[in-house]
Amino acid sequence: MYCSIRLTQPSLPGLLLSKETAMRRGEIAAMQWRNVNLRTNVLWVPDSKSGDLRRVPLSSRALAVLTPLPRRVDGQVWGIRADSITQAFERACRRAHIDDLGFHDLRHKATSRFFEIGLNSVQVAAITGHKTLQMLQRYTHLRAEELAKLLG
Repeated sequence: MYCSIRLTQPSLPGLLLSKETAMRRGEIAAMQWRNVNLRTNVLWVPDSKSGDLRRVPLSSRALAVLTPLPRRVDGQVWGIRADSITQAFERACRRAHIDDLGFHDLRHKATSRFFEIGLNSVQVAAITGHKTLQMLQRYTHLRAEELAKLLG
Protein backbone atom coordinates (compact mmCIF):
# COMPACT_ATOMS: atom_id res chain seq x y z
CA MET A 1 0.00 0.00 0.00
CA TYR A 2 1.27 3.46 -0.84
CA CYS A 3 0.95 5.96 1.97
CA SER A 4 0.50 9.56 0.86
CA ILE A 5 0.10 10.98 4.37
CA ARG A 6 2.27 14.00 5.08
CA LEU A 7 3.85 13.90 8.51
CA THR A 8 4.79 17.43 9.39
CA GLN A 9 3.05 18.11 12.70
CA PRO A 10 5.59 18.67 15.45
CA SER A 11 3.26 16.91 17.88
CA LEU A 12 3.95 13.58 16.18
CA PRO A 13 7.67 12.96 16.85
CA GLY A 14 7.46 9.15 16.81
CA LEU A 15 5.70 9.22 13.46
CA LEU A 16 8.28 11.58 12.02
CA LEU A 17 11.05 9.33 13.31
CA SER A 18 9.38 6.34 11.65
CA LYS A 19 9.20 8.22 8.37
CA GLU A 20 12.88 9.15 8.58
CA THR A 21 14.24 5.75 9.67
CA ALA A 22 11.74 3.05 8.56
CA MET A 23 11.88 1.68 12.10
CA ARG A 24 9.22 -0.71 13.35
CA ARG A 25 6.89 0.45 16.12
CA GLY A 26 8.43 -1.99 18.59
CA GLU A 27 11.90 -0.66 17.80
CA ILE A 28 10.72 2.91 18.35
CA ALA A 29 8.98 2.04 21.61
CA ALA A 30 12.08 0.23 22.90
CA MET A 31 14.52 3.05 22.12
CA GLN A 32 17.02 3.84 24.89
CA TRP A 33 19.08 7.02 25.05
CA ARG A 34 22.25 4.96 25.55
CA ASN A 35 21.74 3.68 21.97
CA VAL A 36 21.38 7.14 20.41
CA ASN A 37 24.60 8.84 19.35
CA LEU A 38 23.81 12.44 18.43
CA ARG A 39 27.48 13.12 17.51
CA THR A 40 27.73 10.37 14.88
CA ASN A 41 24.04 10.50 13.90
CA VAL A 42 23.57 6.80 14.47
CA LEU A 43 20.96 4.90 16.45
CA TRP A 44 21.68 1.34 17.53
CA VAL A 45 18.75 -1.06 17.47
CA PRO A 46 20.10 -3.89 19.62
CA ASP A 47 17.08 -6.18 19.31
CA SER A 48 15.64 -5.95 15.81
CA LYS A 49 13.05 -8.36 14.44
CA SER A 50 15.83 -10.47 12.93
CA GLY A 51 17.61 -10.57 16.27
CA ASP A 52 20.62 -8.76 14.85
CA LEU A 53 22.07 -5.44 15.95
CA ARG A 54 21.22 -2.76 13.41
CA ARG A 55 22.81 0.66 13.12
CA VAL A 56 20.31 3.18 11.78
CA PRO A 57 21.64 6.43 10.31
CA LEU A 58 19.78 9.50 11.55
CA SER A 59 18.90 12.20 9.05
CA SER A 60 18.90 15.87 10.03
CA ARG A 61 15.10 15.61 10.37
CA ALA A 62 15.41 12.60 12.67
CA LEU A 63 17.96 14.48 14.76
CA ALA A 64 15.59 17.46 14.93
CA VAL A 65 12.99 15.12 16.43
CA LEU A 66 15.32 13.54 18.98
CA THR A 67 17.56 16.41 20.08
CA PRO A 68 14.96 18.49 21.97
CA LEU A 69 13.39 15.52 23.77
CA PRO A 70 13.87 15.47 27.54
CA ARG A 71 16.02 12.72 28.99
CA ARG A 72 13.98 10.32 31.11
CA VAL A 73 15.26 8.87 34.38
CA ASP A 74 14.58 5.32 33.15
CA GLY A 75 16.73 5.87 30.03
CA GLN A 76 13.88 5.32 27.59
CA VAL A 77 13.41 7.80 24.77
CA TRP A 78 9.61 7.64 24.68
CA GLY A 79 8.25 5.76 27.70
CA ILE A 80 5.47 4.18 25.66
CA ARG A 81 4.53 0.62 24.71
CA ALA A 82 4.36 -0.52 21.08
CA ASP A 83 0.62 -1.20 21.25
CA SER A 84 0.07 2.34 22.56
CA ILE A 85 1.75 3.67 19.42
CA THR A 86 -0.68 1.67 17.30
CA GLN A 87 -3.70 2.87 19.28
CA ALA A 88 -2.65 6.52 19.10
CA PHE A 89 -2.01 6.22 15.37
CA GLU A 90 -5.41 4.62 14.78
CA ARG A 91 -7.12 7.40 16.76
CA ALA A 92 -5.28 10.05 14.75
CA CYS A 93 -6.28 8.38 11.48
CA ARG A 94 -9.93 8.22 12.56
CA ARG A 95 -9.89 11.92 13.48
CA ALA A 96 -8.34 12.74 10.11
CA HIS A 97 -10.86 10.47 8.29
CA ILE A 98 -8.05 8.30 6.91
CA ASP A 99 -9.12 4.72 6.27
CA ASP A 100 -7.01 1.64 5.68
CA LEU A 101 -3.72 3.03 6.96
CA GLY A 102 -1.66 1.33 9.65
CA PHE A 103 1.47 2.42 11.46
CA HIS A 104 3.48 -0.25 9.63
CA ASP A 105 2.58 1.47 6.35
CA LEU A 106 4.98 4.22 7.43
CA ARG A 107 7.82 1.68 7.16
CA HIS A 108 6.76 0.99 3.58
CA LYS A 109 6.62 4.72 2.84
CA ALA A 110 10.06 5.35 4.32
CA THR A 111 11.58 2.43 2.42
CA SER A 112 10.16 3.73 -0.86
CA ARG A 113 11.34 7.26 -0.08
CA PHE A 114 14.91 6.03 0.41
CA PHE A 115 14.89 4.73 -3.16
CA GLU A 116 13.23 7.89 -4.44
CA ILE A 117 16.05 10.03 -3.04
CA GLY A 118 18.58 7.87 -4.89
CA LEU A 119 19.85 5.28 -2.40
CA ASN A 120 20.67 1.86 -3.82
CA SER A 121 19.35 -1.51 -2.60
CA VAL A 122 22.35 -2.24 -0.39
CA GLN A 123 22.10 1.16 1.30
CA VAL A 124 18.35 0.88 1.86
CA ALA A 125 18.67 -2.66 3.24
CA ALA A 126 21.36 -1.44 5.65
CA ILE A 127 18.93 1.17 6.99
CA THR A 128 15.79 -0.98 7.11
CA GLY A 129 17.42 -4.24 8.17
CA HIS A 130 15.94 -6.30 5.34
CA LYS A 131 18.01 -9.42 4.76
CA THR A 132 16.88 -10.27 1.22
CA LEU A 133 16.19 -8.28 -1.92
CA GLN A 134 12.83 -10.07 -2.20
CA MET A 135 11.67 -8.77 1.19
CA LEU A 136 13.02 -5.31 0.45
CA GLN A 137 10.99 -5.27 -2.78
CA ARG A 138 7.82 -6.10 -0.81
CA TYR A 139 8.34 -2.88 1.15
CA THR A 140 9.08 -0.72 -1.86
CA HIS A 141 6.30 1.14 -3.64
CA LEU A 142 7.93 3.57 -6.03
CA ARG A 143 5.86 6.33 -7.54
CA ALA A 144 6.23 6.97 -11.26
CA GLU A 145 6.20 10.73 -10.59
CA GLU A 146 9.24 10.46 -8.33
CA LEU A 147 11.05 8.17 -10.79
CA ALA A 148 10.39 10.70 -13.58
CA LYS A 149 12.06 13.41 -11.48
CA LEU A 150 15.12 11.20 -11.03
CA LEU A 151 15.29 10.60 -14.77
CA GLY A 152 15.39 14.33 -15.39
